[in-house]
Amino acid sequence: MSFVLPEIDRDATKKAVEAAFEKYRFYLLTIPEERLPKLTATYSLIPPTNTNEFHSTTEDIAIKNVDFERERENYIEWIRRAVNRLAVKEREIIVKRYLQDEEIFDYEIYNEIGYSERRYYRLKARIFYKLAFLLKIEVYSNGEHLAK
Repeated sequence: MSFVLPEIDRDATKKAVEAAFEKYRFYLLTIPEERLPKLTATYSLIPPTNTNEFHSTTEDIAIKNVDFERERENYIEWIRRAVNRLAVKEREIIVKRYLQDEEIFDYEIYNEIGYSERRYYRLKARIFYKLAFLLKIEVYSNGEHLAK
């Protein structure tokens, strides 16, 4: 009996990890203006009900904001936990390249840390591979995609 790992689609997996980092950056931004409650009054001919159902747009927006905040906090923590499991140099590369507010390019990072371009890109490919498994977002050659 032998165990064979399915083949990983490296390009699709890399895109999945980069998309996760992009979403992480997005979640670090503030809540969009359209999610804020309306301050103008709206009138309705629908009579009030004695149920727990919400009909107010302000209440609906507040619920959406709470759900969004919870989703955002969980997602940010999910990414942070995965990155924190990397080795120190791996973590440094990912944080500098993808998780800071200011955009920095690969060549700036490998020059700063003293790696050759080739060594840097090999290490970065291995880091992406690790992160894909830590985040459970690896993509297999047969098109199967495991997502959280």
